[in-house]
Amino acid sequence: MFAFSSLPSVHPMVLSLAFALALLLSLALKLWLASRQVRHVMRHRDRVPAPFSTVVPLSAHQKAADYTVARSRFGLLTMAFNAAVLLGWTLLGGLDALNAFMHELLAPRFGAMTYQLGLLSAFALIGALLDLPFELYSTFRIEQRFGFNRMTWRLYAADALKGLLVGALIGLPIAALILWLMGAAGSTWWLWAWAAWMGFNLLILVLYPTVIAPLFNKFEPLAEDQYGGLRERVEGLMARCGFAAKGLFVMDGSRRSAHGNAYFTGIGAAKRVVFFDTLLARLSGAEVEAVLAHELGHFKHKHVTKRVLTMFALSLAGFALLGWLSRQTGFYLAFSVQPNMAAPNDALALLLFMLVLPVFGFFFTPLSAYLSRRHEFQADAYACAQASGADLAAALLKLHEDNAGTLTPDPLYARFYYSHPPAGERLAAIQAL
Repeated sequence: MFAFSSLPSVHPMVLSLAFALALLLSLALKLWLASRQVRHVMRHRDRVPAPFSTVVPLSAHQKAADYTVARSRFGLLTMAFNAAVLLGWTLLGGLDALNAFMHELLAPRFGAMTYQLGLLSAFALIGALLDLPFELYSTFRIEQRFGFNRMTWRLYAADALKGLLVGALIGLPIAALILWLMGAAGSTWWLWAWAAWMGFNLLILVLYPTVIAPLFNKFEPLAEDQYGGLRERVEGLMARCGFAAKGLFVMDGSRRSAHGNAYFTGIGAAKRVVFFDTLLARLSGAEVEAVLAHELGHFKHKHVTKRVLTMFALSLAGFALLGWLSRQTGFYLAFSVQPNMAAPNDALALLLFMLVLPVFGFFFTPLSAYLSRRHEFQADAYACAQASGADLAAALLKLHEDNAGTLTPDPLYARFYYSHPPAGERLAAIQAL
C-alpha cells in the first residue's frame, strides 16, 4: 500500500490541463496531417510518377491511392473514437468507476492481488470489445474491398480465442509479478520491476518462434527443391554475410492476407528466417535474396541490438517516472480517480500511466520515424553490396504494388509517420548506389 504525501508535488489541475492540451494538440495535428495525406494522394491519383511510369500500371497506382485514402479516412474515425474513449476513462471518471466496482466485487472475498488482476483484466476486456467493431470493419470491409483479406469468420474467431488465452497465460503472471514488486520492494520497486519486465521481453523473444507463433500459423521448413532452389541461394547469402540461423521457414500467410513479407525472429541461436508464402509466390529467387540481404543489413549494422537497448533505456525511464508518479495523490486526482486508502493502488497507477503516457509520447513520433528511415537506407546499401540492387528495386516495387502502398505520399506526412522511406526516395538511393 502506498504512503501518500500530504502535500502532493503533482498539482492535479496543472496535470489535467497539460493532458487536455496535449490531447487536443495531438488530435489537431493528426487531423491536419491526415487531411494533407488524403488531398495529396488524390491530387496525384490519375498519373503514375515519372520514375515509375514504365513499370507501374495506372490501375495499380489508382488502387494504391484509393486504398491509402480509405484507410486514412477510417483512421480519422478510429482516432476520434479512441480520443473519446480516453477522455471517458480519465477526465470523465470511467477508470474510477471501474476501479470502485472491481474493488467492491473482488477485494473483500478474494484479496488485494485478485482485485488488482481483475481490474487489469476487466480494463483489457472492455478495451478489446470497444475496438472489435473497428477491427471487423477494417478486416472484412476495407481489406476485403481491396482484395487483401483471406480471413474467414471462423478463423478470425479462432485467432481471437487463442489470442485471449495466450494473453492471459502470458500477461497475468508478469502482471502479478510487477504488482507484487510494487507492493513489496519498497521505494525502488520500479528498478526491480524494470528488470523483471526486460527479462520477460527477452524470454518472449526466445519463445515466440517455437511456442507462440505456431499456435496461429504453420511453419514449414524451406526444402532444397522449393522455389527454384531458393534455399541454396539463401544459405549462400547468409554464409557470405557471416549470419547463422536455426532454420529457414515458409509461413502460410495466405490463410489470412494477400500481403507479403519476410522477417527474422528470435535471438541468439534461436534466430529463424521466415518467408510468407505470398512473398515467395510473387518474387523471383534473386529478388528474395535481395530482400533477405536487406534484412541481414539490419543485423550487420546492429540495428536490432540498438533498438533493444533503446527499448531498455526508455522502459527504465518509464518505470522510474511511474515510480515517482504512483506515490503522488495529484497523479490520480488529475484524472478523476480517487486513490484507494485501504487497498493497493498499483494496478490503478499502471493503467493511468498506460493511458496518459502515449498522449505525450506521440510528439516524439517524427524522431522515431527518422531514425528508422536511416536504418532502412543503411540496410538497403548493405543489400546492394551483397546482392543485386536492381533485384532489390524490382522486389520493392512488386511489394509496393502488391501491398497497395502509395507512390505519392504527402512529404510532411511521410516525414512525421513513415518508418520506411517513401518509394521514390528509396529507389533513387538504390539507383545511386
